[in-house]
Amino acid sequence: MKDWEDVVAFSCGLPDVTMAPYYGFPCPKVNGKAFVSPGREAGSFHVPTPHDEKAVLLETEPDTYWQTPHYEGWPGVLVRYAAGDPERVRTVIRRAWWDRATKAQRQAFGPRP
Repeated sequence: MKDWEDVVAFSCGLPDVTMAPYYGFPCPKVNGKAFVSPGREAGSFHVPTPHDEKAVLLETEPDTYWQTPHYEGWPGVLVRYAAGDPERVRTVIRRAWWDRATKAQRQAFGPRP
């Protein structure tokens, strides 16, 4: 994903996603909950992720997944555009969607990616 438009296009392809304001910026949401956002840093976007998964991402691919002091202690990571492993980025986004989906949406989608 080379830019925010690519992130939005992929995210909007997931089930039941709508675009709605999130801190004043239109973001993909499921059930009224944002699962990706532009973030506060140029060249990156933010994806909520559980702390344990965040730690693995930061350790295994620091050139792709990173954080600033603003995001320390927060369950989410910054993701640089044009990452080396785009399929892993898509999986991280799918997981964020799944974590915010309803039980029925999860059952229709399948197991957590």
